[in-house]
Amino acid sequence: METKSVVTALAALAQDSRLAIFRALVQAGPAGLAAGRISELTGIAPSSLSFHLKELSHAGMVSSQQAGRFVIYSANFATMNALLGFLTENCCCGNPCSPVCTPACVTEKEST
Repeated sequence: METKSVVTALAALAQDSRLAIFRALVQAGPAGLAAGRISELTGIAPSSLSFHLKELSHAGMVSSQQAGRFVIYSANFATMNALLGFLTENCCCGNPCSPVCTPACVTEKEST
């Protein structure tokens, strides 16, 4: 991940509302959430929500998809993982410093 992209992603997440939105989308998983549901979960007014979603989208942290009359937003897990990889790339001189974490939730695909 390029440094400029890292700075843009971190800047997008460095705001209370956008961080709350991103965390809600991560919790929702790949299926994502409709904008109205994001507003309900985070308590962010729809007029402000669209601004924050635009900033997260511009940073590559979320993506959107039209589903009928709704727009479904989802976390961009590839960008999130690239950002985490960039931040931990040189951790502990390249040696593992902690056990690899296991996901707290199991996706539907993994459970079958």
